[in-house]
Amino acid sequence: MTIQTGVESADPVWKLEDAKARFSEVVRLARDVGPQRVTVRGRPAVVVVAADEYDRLSPPVKPRSLFDMLQGLTELGELESERDRDTGRDIEF
Repeated sequence: MTIQTGVESADPVWKLEDAKARFSEVVRLARDVGPQRVTVRGRPAVVVVAADEYDRLSPPVKPRSLFDMLQGLTELGELESERDRDTGRDIEF
């Protein structure tokens, strides 16, 4: 593990190649200790966090109603939405 200077965080910092080689350890530390930062070419790239921490930090997903979903389909605005009146069919008895 490489601790990089100049990164304003107490989280451990991993070079990408080290994180790839020791991915199981990165995941274990993210779950047991806390977030694990990964750099690419010396620049911050990603942070590996435990799933429960991610869920805590993420905004809750609000389910959308069918009406709201259909209102959001603006790219379908040019589609023909009319159809012929269906009068049924003739059935012989």
